[in-house]
Amino acid sequence: MSESAALVRGIRVWLVIFIVCLVLSGLTAFPLVTELHWLEDALKSSASPVPEHLPGLTEWIERVREGLDATDERYPFVLYGTDWLAFAHLVIAVAFYGPYRDPVRNIWVVEFGMIACAGIIPLALICGPIRGIPFWWSVIDMSFGVFGVIPLHLVRRRIKRLEALTARPVPTAAVATGT
Repeated sequence: MSESAALVRGIRVWLVIFIVCLVLSGLTAFPLVTELHWLEDALKSSASPVPEHLPGLTEWIERVREGLDATDERYPFVLYGTDWLAFAHLVIAVAFYGPYRDPVRNIWVVEFGMIACAGIIPLALICGPIRGIPFWWSVIDMSFGVFGVIPLHLVRRRIKRLEALTARPVPTAAVATGT
């Protein structure tokens, strides 16, 4: 296997991992009410050590579940916003097909993703306190940006190496004439 073929293969593997994570993240935003009930049940089960060791987490999940239940009961249209959040994740995942197909030409999608990952941190630090989100939960939210940028950084580095390998040298006659 040539070096460029190996780079393309590595790029595609990391992009598939990133795309799968985006899709899973998006799909889990649709059934939030049901998921919070399941999570609360799991945390409060007799087999769970969480209430004893992390009571703040248990209390936070219960509060979020109560808020979602009340919202779902009285104002279900508000949850439409999380449907749009889910849809956005799915659409962004589709955008990463561009670099999967032609990495060098579509490196901008990877760089856009890296910028979006970086943007998660100020969003969580600014909006978290405004919305009454515990700081430790904002740290969890920020970790999505930190962990998301890792595969994208690896992909970008490989794309840059692939670009250098596949760059065609400009003939010296064309350089001399300016064409």
